[in-house]
Amino acid sequence: MIIGIDFDNTIASYDEPMHRSAVGRGLIPAGLPKNKKLIRDAIRALGDGEAKWRELQVFSYGPGMPEARPMEGVKEFMAACKERGVDVLIVSHKTEYANFGDPAVNLRAAALGWLEAQGFVDSERFGVGRDRIFFEDTRHGKIGRIRALGITHFVDDLEETFLEASFPAGVAKILFSPQSTPGDKGGWRAFPAWPSIQQYLLGQ
Repeated sequence: MIIGIDFDNTIASYDEPMHRSAVGRGLIPAGLPKNKKLIRDAIRALGDGEAKWRELQVFSYGPGMPEARPMEGVKEFMAACKERGVDVLIVSHKTEYANFGDPAVNLRAAALGWLEAQGFVDSERFGVGRDRIFFEDTRHGKIGRIRALGITHFVDDLEETFLEASFPAGVAKILFSPQSTPGDKGGWRAFPAWPSIQQYLLGQ
């Protein structure tokens, strides 16, 4: 078993910092739930909403990256994999620089710095090592990397990844979706939390 894991909204959670930033910018009411997709939809509904949403994204994935938090249970999952000798790799669709906003913001450097600060790189308990982290410019590049690495199970928060025609048929598709009901969705299995993914892949 070789497990691949997406980064944004699968390992790193932006719900709270995005909510805080969006409220501070006057883009959403404070009572809106702290959920990235709801925040995105509310901002996109504004005048020039797509540009406002992109600005918030660049801030959250760049200068605001230190405010992100690990998804509950993901460190424990990776520690359990390490204990059992199961290989884990991080494969993310993330350009080095944003296509909009401040061109000096290096999104990959921000993500790697966060992974290092949170212990995902060098930790003896759950770190994967710098050579096990891959950032790709496009979704197709990400899927190509999944194939090249021989990944057998991939965890992602976006159904779009699994719907790509180029996604390898032999790779088990695992959707991390806190808002979803667990179970088989046809092309993939959905789980609302990391502990349930851990039980599914590793057992008790």
